[in-house]
Amino acid sequence: MATGKDPALALPDPPGAIDGIRVGVGGWTFAPWRDNFYPAGLVQRRELEYASRRLSAIEINGTYYSAQKPDTYARWRDEAPPGFVFTAKAPMRIVQAKVLANTLGQAEAFVGGLSTLGEKLGAISWQFERKLDREDFARFVEGLPAEANGVRLRHALEVRDAASVDATLVDLARKKNAALVFTDSTEWPSFADVTADFVYARLMRARSAEKTGYTPAELRAWAKRARDWAKGGEPDDLPKLAGAAPKAKRRDVFVFFINADKERNPAAATTLIDLLRQRP
Repeated sequence: MATGKDPALALPDPPGAIDGIRVGVGGWTFAPWRDNFYPAGLVQRRELEYASRRLSAIEINGTYYSAQKPDTYARWRDEAPPGFVFTAKAPMRIVQAKVLANTLGQAEAFVGGLSTLGEKLGAISWQFERKLDREDFARFVEGLPAEANGVRLRHALEVRDAASVDATLVDLARKKNAALVFTDSTEWPSFADVTADFVYARLMRARSAEKTGYTPAELRAWAKRARDWAKGGEPDDLPKLAGAAPKAKRRDVFVFFINADKERNPAAATTLIDLLRQRP
């Protein structure tokens, strides 16, 4: 066991990526988690320190609502252990702009700040909720920077308007090497076309009635799908918009348990990590 700064509270050894697969939740500050995830007596300022040693990734949601200072990113980076990564949601003011291409300067400033995370920056999630103008969207995606301050950037696109989701979107993402976010949501379009050298899944169907959010059988199925993606293949039981992606030797995979009955998300994530540790 690794020991934290407070000798009264032992921190677990971090799981790290398992065969290229990282599993986590959205954020780390949520009051109900203090009853079912964080150990009793853990002070709030140490919640990231603890969560980053139980999970292998966290999606930062606060960046969607307000900008963070580089010093804040640096503090988060230093509190997390080696091998842990953050992803971050792009700001609402960018993804909800009427003309997306006009915000590329703002996007560069945003990713410039994120680059403070260094090797602990896993990917950037861009969530679009309104109907998209195809030409404007294409200019925006094509203009997203590939690196910032020497840090490689990986972009994940979540398009929630069904009218904007088709094979043309898949082609655009593949040309950019941007991932199209898979969600298992019944509310938003759900498709699993692989379009990049990594996969980004946001699972949104945790239920309070299930101690681990998803049933054991459901989590075993997600472990298999994650392994298929990581080995360069594709699950054969998820919907797609276009043809299969070329087979790859391997891919990085991010799986996040997000929203729904949020109090169960850490249990879903840690159970999936345990399943991935068990070699099939």
